[in-house]
Amino acid sequence: MIETTDTRMEPDAPGLTAASPPAAAAGRVGVRNAANSYGIVSIAFHWLVALAVIGLFALGVWMTGLTYYDVWYKTGPYIHKSIGILLFFVMLARVVRRASNTAPDHEPNVGVLQRRIAHGVHLLLYLLLFAMMISGYFISTADGRPIQVFDLFTVPATISGIPNQEDIAGKIHWYLALVLIGLVVLHAGAALKHHFIDRDRTLKRMLGIRS
Repeated sequence: MIETTDTRMEPDAPGLTAASPPAAAAGRVGVRNAANSYGIVSIAFHWLVALAVIGLFALGVWMTGLTYYDVWYKTGPYIHKSIGILLFFVMLARVVRRASNTAPDHEPNVGVLQRRIAHGVHLLLYLLLFAMMISGYFISTADGRPIQVFDLFTVPATISGIPNQEDIAGKIHWYLALVLIGLVVLHAGAALKHHFIDRDRTLKRMLGIRS
């Protein structure tokens, strides 16, 4: 038997009126995704990954201009590799989270073609991120040395010694980075279009703005 709860409020119930809004409509963001909003965990994952990707790209481009005698010649790659490894684990957690918690419905004005394109772009972003991190791993472990992650733990070199491993993986890493950052710009542009032209709640939902 399924118990039901009478949603009518007693007129003399203290502190309650017929105009009292439910918790979901009071402006609070829940932990899990809802039908029309993202949860705080999904929002945190999204912006954490976005900041990490943009930061790693900027750091990677900047490192290409460093010389051997530069102070950051070793520090820059150390930070780049450490954040990259941590991002890999964050992405694994994000995939698990996405599989266990469905995404909110699209805005009513978003057509079928736009939904398919958005889904394809998201899937490609995920694939590119993992491919980039794997290629970065092969660059860093080409000489057989493990990767030290912020003096917290080390990641062993499982595959090394492949002829021209560092050069080949480096080129793949670079071109994947260019494609990835291009998709990120496209993704950001689409979000701004939704906000300023379509005037829907697509961007607001990822910012945690409910009203």
